[in-house]
Amino acid sequence: MAGRHGGRYTMAKRKGMSLEEKRQTLLDVFHSSKDIFSLKEVEKQGSARGVVLQSVKEVLQSLVDDDLVHGEKIGTSNFFWSFPSEAAVKLDAQLAAAATRLKAKQAEREALEKQVVASRAGKEDSEERQQLGAQLAALQAEVAAQVEELAEYAGNDPDRYDNLKEASKLACDSANRWIDNAEALRDWLKKKFEGRGSEIDNLFRENGIKEDAEYLKLP
Repeated sequence: MAGRHGGRYTMAKRKGMSLEEKRQTLLDVFHSSKDIFSLKEVEKQGSARGVVLQSVKEVLQSLVDDDLVHGEKIGTSNFFWSFPSEAAVKLDAQLAAAATRLKAKQAEREALEKQVVASRAGKEDSEERQQLGAQLAALQAEVAAQVEELAEYAGNDPDRYDNLKEASKLACDSANRWIDNAEALRDWLKKKFEGRGSEIDNLFRENGIKEDAEYLKLP
């Protein structure tokens, strides 16, 4: 409110939010939408509700540290979610576990790629190459399991279904990126060992990775 002081009008300073008010505001972002957000989306939503943009990341991290918000890095992006009711706790734990498993699989995949690249293309089947095929199969199974779970939830709770659908999409995208990486590795080996393309294709085929591997799609 404007006031008169010494012949001049002054504007009363706007009171800033306390830390607890900022925390509650960000929690309301999740609980009102029951959605999964990237860091940029949280910053945008929080800023729109009056939380200083520069402080959103720090406040969000405090919520994660207190287990009030779940956060996981999947691929190159960070995703966050929090559901308001106790009825959603089970789903919340499932999403966190799925994200953790995918994160672990990505780390395993990177390690396997390094091992395969270091091996010779003409070498007889090794354990590393067999694991390469198993890794893709595991990711595909992970997505298939989540698709089945989606079908189970679909008729019971639309909100929980939508949240689980988003998590399944992330898992599906991760598996498809893995297929891209496997094909990039195939191309690299063919260039490295020119003239042995058939052997390399056979090697990948024997380990469950076909040349025409199809991308996973959600129903």
